[in-house]
Amino acid sequence: MVENLNLTNLPTDPTPPTGSRTDKPKTPKPSRAGQGVPLDWAAPHGPITGAVSAATGAGAIALLGAATGMPEALPLAVGAAGAIGHGVGWSVHRRLTAMTVVTRAASWLLAGGWTTWAIHTGPLSWAAAGTLAGLGVGIGAMASTAAVHEEAAEEERLALTPQASRAADALDQRRRTIAREWEDRIQRVAAVTVRVFAVEFWTTGGGFSLAVELPGGAATWDQIAAKARALAGDAKLPLGCVIAVEEGDIQGRVVLDVPTVNGMAESHDYPADYSPLSILTGIPWGLLPNQDPVTVYLREACALLLGPPGSGKSTLVDGVITGFARCTDVVTWVIDLKAGAVGIPWMRPWLEATGRKAPKAGTEAAPAGTRPGVDWVASTPEEALRMMTAVLRINAARQQHYQDLLDREDTTLLPVSAALPQIMVVVDEGAELLSVHPTAPKVLKDLREAVRKAMRTTRAMGERFVLTAVDGNVSALGDTEVRKFSPVGVALTSGESAGNNVVKVFPRSRVDTRQLNTKGSGVIGASGEGGFAPTPFKTWRTSPSQVRAAVLATNHTRPVLDAVSVQAAGEDYAHRWDDERAGWLWANPDSTDSDPTPAAAAGRPAGGLSLSFSKGPADLAAAREWFLKDRRPAGGGLNLSGTRPAPAGDPFDDSSVYEPAADPAPELLVRAHAAITADGGDRMSTADLAAALGADAHTLGSELGALLRAVGVERPGAGTVRIDGTTRTGFYAATLADALTRYRQ
Repeated sequence: MVENLNLTNLPTDPTPPTGSRTDKPKTPKPSRAGQGVPLDWAAPHGPITGAVSAATGAGAIALLGAATGMPEALPLAVGAAGAIGHGVGWSVHRRLTAMTVVTRAASWLLAGGWTTWAIHTGPLSWAAAGTLAGLGVGIGAMASTAAVHEEAAEEERLALTPQASRAADALDQRRRTIAREWEDRIQRVAAVTVRVFAVEFWTTGGGFSLAVELPGGAATWDQIAAKARALAGDAKLPLGCVIAVEEGDIQGRVVLDVPTVNGMAESHDYPADYSPLSILTGIPWGLLPNQDPVTVYLREACALLLGPPGSGKSTLVDGVITGFARCTDVVTWVIDLKAGAVGIPWMRPWLEATGRKAPKAGTEAAPAGTRPGVDWVASTPEEALRMMTAVLRINAARQQHYQDLLDREDTTLLPVSAALPQIMVVVDEGAELLSVHPTAPKVLKDLREAVRKAMRTTRAMGERFVLTAVDGNVSALGDTEVRKFSPVGVALTSGESAGNNVVKVFPRSRVDTRQLNTKGSGVIGASGEGGFAPTPFKTWRTSPSQVRAAVLATNHTRPVLDAVSVQAAGEDYAHRWDDERAGWLWANPDSTDSDPTPAAAAGRPAGGLSLSFSKGPADLAAAREWFLKDRRPAGGGLNLSGTRPAPAGDPFDDSSVYEPAADPAPELLVRAHAAITADGGDRMSTADLAAALGADAHTLGSELGALLRAVGVERPGAGTVRIDGTTRTGFYAATLADALTRYRQ
């Protein structure tokens, strides 16, 4: 990345200066009290005394020459000889700098020339005296400048041992070789004639960066970017080494990051560094190919994180929350309608400290005074709606209460600080939340609208969002609004077949994602101020023990919500840890229910309907109305839940409890695949499949499509199949088999 690049210019002289000191060290005599500084008559001339000596000498010779009839050209000849012998010859012999050579030669020539002129015109005129004074001042100034250059060069020579000199020469030669090689490569592959003017080797030894200057005319940096994969192939780089190309510090320049070791294949634990951060100065989210941290700025920006199952998205979310926990000016809230799974590890130390949970075997309980790692966790639509209502109330209260502060700071952006922290809301699978079906229960539709409104209206008052999603399709995100308000984007590519999410987040990106196939690898980018072009990166590896360490290390630096915001959030915020709302966090996991997650946390009543692939409402009556409307054909028919039906009785009887499926794949997907392949078939129209399963065709198509999208499977032909020469909506057996494999893995 340009802002992290400290390029070393290619040397013009292949041989660095060597040698010893040019003069003996000057050791000052110790002063004696009352006598001043003694004169050292053996000391050589300095810039001032040398200039005075040259001027007085020239004047004396001119007076003597005029009185004795000295040939006028003789002083000039002597000056020329001195310039050649002492000014050039002796200085080169002593390996002095070019500045010293020029100063000494010019002093001889000027003194000789003035003396010749003074003998000819007479040295006892005001013109002669004035020019002699100017001559002395000029020589003194030149000598002073030369002395500064000489001292710097001498220090450099002293530090450069013969071994270091040879190493530096070899390094410079290597830079020149790489520069010539890549100038030729870019010309051949991209048909652009460039000049590589700087090369920097990465401190990790895993690659280098090139600073390239484009020729005049119509050449642009993206012509090289378009050939990044071809350049990597031409250079025979190892698999996984993706060249990143971006515009330089000024137009007409290009920076190429060339990895020579596949750093994306390695796993990197989150650094054991929980030192304080600020939302204002950026938060690290992972590593670039050169192993430098990639930093994002979220004071005014939301972020959208995409990744198929198994890509490392949950690990990235833990890294994101770790960064927020380190910030002394951020309060973190979490919404996860999948039983609050994202927030649970961040609550565990607090639960131990308050006696609600026992510590893991072999681990001491968190000390008293340990606070929750995140300030609020919502695991149900109702709790999430309370949280979002609080976000909007806080926005209004801050706008009204902090007007004097905004005026005093002369800004329209709330000056966030430890006393007035920013609220970052992390919404796992939040992008899909914004695309709930129009027939969804009112609580989900209200929650969707609250999140959208908050993303649109709360930027100035310090409330922003990080949303995750499996897919970046408009059908999954609801509309383009999520991407519009999320200038920071991440697309994890492990498990993808064609980099679909990268294209959806970064439409013009040319990063070769086919080689970014290890868990946690992907592409990150940001638009706007402080942004950077899409670039490969690798998330840090996190774990429950790392989360625990982060909670404990930041316990005394994490801020609390300001009083104005607490008052605006009201009772919903004050009672967020009450038993009836948060008791699922410390419920006994050893219950007879085979699903240890409390029902309230899963967004369903105890013993009720379980929908493994969709965001169901918590209220059982609403769930029945929504999911059974036009979905329950006569004669029993299709069970659209992701679990096996109860062996007997009404599957919607409140007293019954679903047993988890032995097969992790949703039953609907299993039955649909079996129906298509029953007679050796490989495809079936949606209408015929619905008839075979006893289901409504429209409902079946929607639910099957949702199951496929949840694991990143695309339907070929935009969801159509060819049957008897006609095109109809339908499903291929191979598509369903691919989804089954992903669920089972």
